[in-house]
Amino acid sequence: MLRTLFLQAPSFDGFDGGAGSRYQAKREIKSFWFPTWLAQPAALVPNSKLIDAPPAGIKLAEVVAQANDFDLVVVHTSVPSFDSDVKCIAAMKAANPRLKAGLIGAKVAVKADESLMDAPVVDFVCRNEFDFTVKDVADERPWSQILGLSYRTAEGEIVHNPDRPVLENMDELPSVIDVYKRDLRIEDYFIGYLKHPYISVYTGRGCKSRCTFCLWPQTVGGHRYRTRSVQNVVDEIAAAKAAFPQVKEFFFDDDTFTDDLPRAEAIAEGLGKLGVTWSCNAKANVPRKTLEKLKAGGLRLLLVGYESGDQQILHNIKKGMRIEVAEQFTRDCHDLGIQIHGTFIVGLPGETRETLEATKAWAQKINPHTIQVSLAAPYPGTFLFDQAVKNGWLDEANAELVNDKGVQIAPLHYPHLSHQEIFDAVEDFYKKFYFRPRKIGAIVNEMLRDGDMMKRRLREGVEFFRFLRERKEMAAA
Repeated sequence: MLRTLFLQAPSFDGFDGGAGSRYQAKREIKSFWFPTWLAQPAALVPNSKLIDAPPAGIKLAEVVAQANDFDLVVVHTSVPSFDSDVKCIAAMKAANPRLKAGLIGAKVAVKADESLMDAPVVDFVCRNEFDFTVKDVADERPWSQILGLSYRTAEGEIVHNPDRPVLENMDELPSVIDVYKRDLRIEDYFIGYLKHPYISVYTGRGCKSRCTFCLWPQTVGGHRYRTRSVQNVVDEIAAAKAAFPQVKEFFFDDDTFTDDLPRAEAIAEGLGKLGVTWSCNAKANVPRKTLEKLKAGGLRLLLVGYESGDQQILHNIKKGMRIEVAEQFTRDCHDLGIQIHGTFIVGLPGETRETLEATKAWAQKINPHTIQVSLAAPYPGTFLFDQAVKNGWLDEANAELVNDKGVQIAPLHYPHLSHQEIFDAVEDFYKKFYFRPRKIGAIVNEMLRDGDMMKRRLREGVEFFRFLRERKEMAAA
C-alpha cells in the first residue's frame, strides 16, 4: 500500500476551503469546518496521514518538507483554491519527483478533463463519490481498472474510466473519529454559532431537494439521501464522546439531516441516552411534533437555509419552501427553545432592490438567533452556473468567486442589479439585522450570563468589524 497523505493545502490566510465547507471563502468571522470529506477516505487507508493546513496554520514549506515521507498525495480542491492547490502539488513534486498526486472535490468531479489539462503536474482526479476510488489507488490497483478515476498516462494521454456506482450501504464507511484523534487538533475548528470545541460528522449523503445553487448534491452526493444506520451513528457519537471529552457539541453536516424524519427522531432518542448536545442542518418545514422529539434528545440548534424572504425567488431556485411554512417552523423553534442559525443568499435569480429589502425585513421579522449572509455563488456543475452562463449573468472577470485574499466577490449581475449593488447588500443586511436594539439587547444578555460567551462575542465583534472594513477597501479598489 502506498504511503498516502491526505491534504487540505495551505491557502489564503483564514480561508475556510476545507472539505466540509459549502462556501469556500474567508468568513466574516473566522470559521473552520472539519475536513470530513478528506477524513473519510483517510480512514479507509491504513497508516495514512491527514494534514488540514489552514486551521492548523501550517505553511507551504512545512508541507513540502514532508514530501519524501509519502508515495501519494491526495489534495481536496475547489474552484477558489484550485490554482494554489496545484502550486502546492508542484512544490511537493519538486522535492519528491516520485510522488504521485491526485485531486478530489466538487470541481474535479464535474470538470475532470479540464482540470487535468489545466494542471499537468496532477496525475489523476477522482470523480463523484471518491472514497473507494482513492483507496484503490492507495492499494496500488492498476489505474486502468479503477472505476471513477480520470488519469494521465505515461505518454500524457488523459483517460476517463467508467463511473463508480454510488455507495448504497453507508455503514461500509469507517468512522472518521480515529482520524480526527490521530491527525487533528479539534480546538483549531471553530464555527461562530456552535459551542466550542465542536465536532462535525456526516450521517448520510445526498439531498432530495433540488436547490439550483447547492454544490454537493449536484456534484458528489446526488439527490437521494443515503444514510448510515441509526445504531452506527449513535455508536460513532459515543466513541467521539469518549475520545474527546472536551467536546461541547456535535454537528451533523448532512445536507438536510431532517429529510428522513423517523430516522432523525430515532437518532435523537439514542443521543438523548448519551446525554450529548447536538445540532444539524434542517429545512424550514420540520413539524412541531418532530421538533419536540429532537429537542428532548439533546438538539440545541438548527442550521436553516432560508435563502430569501421572497416567494418567487424561492420558486426560481427550486427551494421547495413556502414562506408561511417557514414562519410557522421558526415560531415553533422559538417556542421550544431551539436556536436557529439562519442562512441567506443575496443575488439569486430574480433578485431586485425591492426583494433585497424585503428579505432583510423578513429576516428581522422571523428573528433567528444568528444569521449568515452569502453572495450567490455559481459553482461549475450546478444548475445555477449553467443558467448564469446561458443568460449572461456571469462574466469571466468575476468567475473565480473570491478575490486574491479569499474573500467572496459578487460573481453574478443582472440588467437591473449590478455586481456592486449585490456586494453592498451583504453589509447592509448584517447591519440591519444585528444593529437593532432588540438584537443588541439579546446579545448583551447572553454575554452577561456566560463569561466564555462574553470573550467569544467580543472576539467575534472585532473580527466582524475588520470584515466590514476589508469590504469597504474592496469596494474602494
